[in-house]
Amino acid sequence: MAARDKATNQLEDYRKSVANGGLLTTSTGAPIADKLNSLTIGEKGPILIQDAVYIDEISHFDRERIPERVVHAKGAGAFGYFEVTNDISQYCKAKMFSEIGKRTPMVARFSTVGGESGSADTARDPRGFALKFYTEEGNWDLVGNNTPIFFIRDPILFPSFIHTQKRNPATHLKDPDAFWDFITLRPETTHQVCFLFSDRGTPVGYRFMNGYGSHTFKMVNENGDPIYCKFHLKTDQGIKNFDRHQADDLTRDDPDFSIRDLYNSIAEGNHPSWTMHIQVMTFEQAEKFKFNPFDLTKVWPHSEYPLMKVGKFVLNRNPKNYFAEIEQSAFSPASLVPGIEPSPDKMLQGRLYSYDDTHRHRLGANFMQIPVNCPFRTRVANYQRDGPMTMDANQGDAPNYFPNSFSGPKEDKQFSEKSFKVEGDVDRHSWSEADCYPQVTDFWSKTLNSEERTRLVDNIASHLCNAQPFLQERAVNQFGKVHPDFKKMLQEKLPKYNKQSKAPLSHL
Repeated sequence: MAARDKATNQLEDYRKSVANGGLLTTSTGAPIADKLNSLTIGEKGPILIQDAVYIDEISHFDRERIPERVVHAKGAGAFGYFEVTNDISQYCKAKMFSEIGKRTPMVARFSTVGGESGSADTARDPRGFALKFYTEEGNWDLVGNNTPIFFIRDPILFPSFIHTQKRNPATHLKDPDAFWDFITLRPETTHQVCFLFSDRGTPVGYRFMNGYGSHTFKMVNENGDPIYCKFHLKTDQGIKNFDRHQADDLTRDDPDFSIRDLYNSIAEGNHPSWTMHIQVMTFEQAEKFKFNPFDLTKVWPHSEYPLMKVGKFVLNRNPKNYFAEIEQSAFSPASLVPGIEPSPDKMLQGRLYSYDDTHRHRLGANFMQIPVNCPFRTRVANYQRDGPMTMDANQGDAPNYFPNSFSGPKEDKQFSEKSFKVEGDVDRHSWSEADCYPQVTDFWSKTLNSEERTRLVDNIASHLCNAQPFLQERAVNQFGKVHPDFKKMLQEKLPKYNKQSKAPLSHL
């Protein structure tokens, strides 16, 4: 028993902490005399509908599952705090950044993207990195990934892209043709695909990876001066990654490795932490920048826009109940506070609506009243009422319309969003393919060393070999636009995998 880890030993730890489990009751609180036998007419007779204990139990059981997230279904989470270590008040008036040493409670959820809730969390996949800060001005959610970029830059393509990560509607199997067809038809995906098939596509759990807000946001200070910014969360544990074979072994042997690792680390007092940095860009710099600074498929060069330290967050408490505190958690880029606003980033603009919309579908119209989502450090005062699962006082006897003459909550112009000028033709603007490769070339030539480039090519070839020949050829040519060596190495590696039997895909 001594060798059991904290996650495996959770029930035993609970038994030791609770001397007496107390009286068993129904969901109404009524005591139960017998929970082993249903109410029947005689020993062999049928069950009676008056068996309220059974009806209470089975009716709840039939409704235990809520719709899983469309993406990011498999995940882990924990609670902790964010502490300011550096003054950024010159850029942002948000109260959570108002003074060095200030702490703000928070919850974090990490996840894979494409797999279902029961899938392996060691699969090659981007990792979701979602943070909810319970500030005194309301909840601020920073909802990103473990990569600073994404596959696409226009949200109109998001449903189609995710469909290629999910299951073929006819076979109900993951489809390599669909994946590589989309990737090779949309060259802007090349940058993220290279991140995904690099070592960072299979991190060692959730503690040893960075997080990124990815999008460009707008910050506003007390004087109303705006700047654009990006958020970076650097792991204090250091970056660690599995190679493809290690990840595949864990997919088979311990598909819940990442959940287990995070839980055990916190339970053992080894609290993981990350340091928050920002990059800032003035409006004038954005206007003159060499590429669209709101393009989610690109990074801002650190040499031109260096990282500035803001603070650190620490995770020091596991959830008491996973469903209540993690499965029901709801993160949204639209959860902003004064001093942090959206930018013209197309993908961010699309997510501002989409995330809250899916939460209303998954959790109901009152999902913000669920304790883990509730902005408990401020008072909610609005004109929203009723709906299923109303969990609070429904704002009592206050008026439910606006404007009104009866002491209902009023606006305050000091919290107005910063205005900015936008000009341009209303049109469906396209992008140049040539714009898609320069940063990927830098990633290949300057970020990766020779061993990492070799593993990247091998990882791609081991997956690409499952696609049809014309898709393989198209992919090789696309990666050749990144660097001629990339194409050459793929051409040399692919025949080896093409000769092997086509085993079922174990990732993506």
